[in-house]
Amino acid sequence: MSTPLWFIELHPVLQALLATTFTWSVTAAGAAVVFLFRSFNRRVLDTMLGFAAGVMIAASFWSLLAPAIEMASEVNDGPKWAPAAIGFMLGGLSLWILNKYLPHLHPGLKPEKTEGVKSKLQRSLLLVFAITLHNIPEGLAIGVAFGAAYGDLSGASLGGAIALTIGIGLQNFPEGTSVSVPLRREGYSRGRSFWFGQLSGIVEPIGGVVGALMVTHIRPLLPYALSYAAGAMIFVVVEELIPESQMERHRSLATLGAISGFTIMMILDVALG
Repeated sequence: MSTPLWFIELHPVLQALLATTFTWSVTAAGAAVVFLFRSFNRRVLDTMLGFAAGVMIAASFWSLLAPAIEMASEVNDGPKWAPAAIGFMLGGLSLWILNKYLPHLHPGLKPEKTEGVKSKLQRSLLLVFAITLHNIPEGLAIGVAFGAAYGDLSGASLGGAIALTIGIGLQNFPEGTSVSVPLRREGYSRGRSFWFGQLSGIVEPIGGVVGALMVTHIRPLLPYALSYAAGAMIFVVVEELIPESQMERHRSLATLGAISGFTIMMILDVALG
């Protein structure tokens, strides 16, 4: 698959904006399931959540950590592992802080299970905030990947950034569904359920632009930024996606979904990167 010339010639910030607009649109497509079904088979959803976890784990290594380690010696002095280790830990810590203080409610849980600071926000907004936590590091990762490709450093390529975009797009579908369908089941209109479902993905274009701007202007930040995005994504996988996919009695399906997602993301990254 060849990349169109017009896309190659764009500034990395515009590339990141287009890429994250695509991933946002896939979130919206997942939310649009609500126009077809009032409920969604929990087995399918758990498998899809497991798939999303597998994609994010594979992307964290092949698209983010491995390139960060490879390019570290080109932009920084010192051990090659240091930027990756520092960035990874900071990414996880940042998401831990957000998770601790941002009020949010995971799909399938009752209102009394709301996490973060106490809030009287509507359940719909709390569900949106929960999925938004997933999408912040995803948008940032895509933006940083395109910025790294622009820097022409070892381990970074436009193909790898595109592979990351496709992988994150694939796993965004269940995220939109996991917001819109529960809201529809609770009596929200189809239009309102869809609105809140797609709204959770709006941070991805913002994160993509910020990530690309940051690394294209401050070159030594590249390995740290890539690793930061990886740490944030792994936090989301371990804290949110895997537990949510294992809540019901479909653990084996969720696990197989994770293995499938990991494999597909690995193939994408190796083939395109």
